[in-house]
Amino acid sequence: MIPPLTFAHPGDLAINTGGYAYDRRVIAELREAGVEVTPLPLGPGFPAPAATTLALAEARLSALPDDSLVLVDGLAFGVLDDWAGRHAARLRLVALVHHPLALETGLTEADRLRLEASERRALACVQGVIVTSPATARTLVAAYGVEADRITVAVPGTDPGRRSPCDGDPARILSIGTLTRRKGHDVLISALKRIEHLPWQATLIGSRTLDPVTAAGLATQIEALGLGARITLAGERATVRDDLARADIFALASRYEGYGMAFAEALAHGLPVVACRAGAVPEVVPPDAGLLVPPEDPDALADALARLVSDRTLRRHMADAAAQAGAALPGWPETATRIARHLATVAQRGREQ
Repeated sequence: MIPPLTFAHPGDLAINTGGYAYDRRVIAELREAGVEVTPLPLGPGFPAPAATTLALAEARLSALPDDSLVLVDGLAFGVLDDWAGRHAARLRLVALVHHPLALETGLTEADRLRLEASERRALACVQGVIVTSPATARTLVAAYGVEADRITVAVPGTDPGRRSPCDGDPARILSIGTLTRRKGHDVLISALKRIEHLPWQATLIGSRTLDPVTAAGLATQIEALGLGARITLAGERATVRDDLARADIFALASRYEGYGMAFAEALAHGLPVVACRAGAVPEVVPPDAGLLVPPEDPDALADALARLVSDRTLRRHMADAAAQAGAALPGWPETATRIARHLATVAQRGREQ
């Protein structure tokens, strides 16, 4: 039996990123299973909120009654270490870690060390931790000192998708990911320049507003390389399912992924994948369904893309393997069930203390 749950989250749950999509679906599935879930917004700007936002977030969390069961999204929780230390004894705290904050791309060394220290202190205060991949679980045990028996892995669910025929000529390359540095779109664009002589068209789908400096830089890069007629920065989409069903190749050069929901969605639509061997990506994309290369290597990425663009037989074989892998991925009810079991264990432990 799970008591009423407060799901504390930063920013706006409607934001179209993998992390927020995970939060939305988990809330919906838990409610469908009969759990009373109350979202608690903590404000914008995390993990670097304004001082007033941080104070307001702490005040909202502090107002929760004793013995409340509280699940806090790690984008905020990792910098709520001082608050967690003050309230851990009276609340049943569970952290949801999509990926450690210190592994974000583009941090200064000082910021990386600060975030690593604050997240380690915050995680020491919780009764449970939910992560979205085995890779993140291993990182928390090895680098953050979290006991393995306090961690539950609940990988994102994947909805079945309409399979793409993967027969485009020119090949249709699709990339889905917010236009931030971590997603490596700059590396992908550089790789595409290297195979300019081959027949392809590329579409990059992702929000331009969360990191406008990076988004503007990508537009400039495309123009400077003379690829404006070949690469489309499509912005955000309410849904990408039709785009996936029309594509031939999915490509994303992420420098790190805590899981990589876009890769799972590509597999569900039977798309062969070209990506980097970074974070949890090798756990999501099987070797027969994708070509994985080292991060930050546009030459290797270009070679992988060229193989799939040029060799339709290879493309079809990898598409078959992708569809098989996609069909085996868990659905959202399974994800929510794993989370519900973890929350029930935390709640039971609280009753026994």
